[in-house]
Amino acid sequence: MRLVLRRQAKADLRESYLWYEERQPGLGRGFLESIEDTLSAIAEHPKIFPRVDPAIRRATVERFPFGVFFHLDGEIIRVIAILHNARDPQRWKRRT
Repeated sequence: MRLVLRRQAKADLRESYLWYEERQPGLGRGFLESIEDTLSAIAEHPKIFPRVDPAIRRATVERFPFGVFFHLDGEIIRVIAILHNARDPQRWKRRT
């Protein structure tokens, strides 16, 4: 399966990376590594992650309080959001 990040998910990733990097240099890199590990797990076994909506699944990120929201579209995994767990859940719902 091929994994694709939507434009909004890329913006989420960039914003969060910058936030962590501003707090502590190098922490942003650690955040990106955790996201990469999560995306790899999604690409390998997308159906093991729980549904949070009939068509949307969420993978949690190790070491950081984030969720990666995605849906399966045939042979493509579309990541719609990468959000902090404290964010309003309606935020990712508006992207579907």
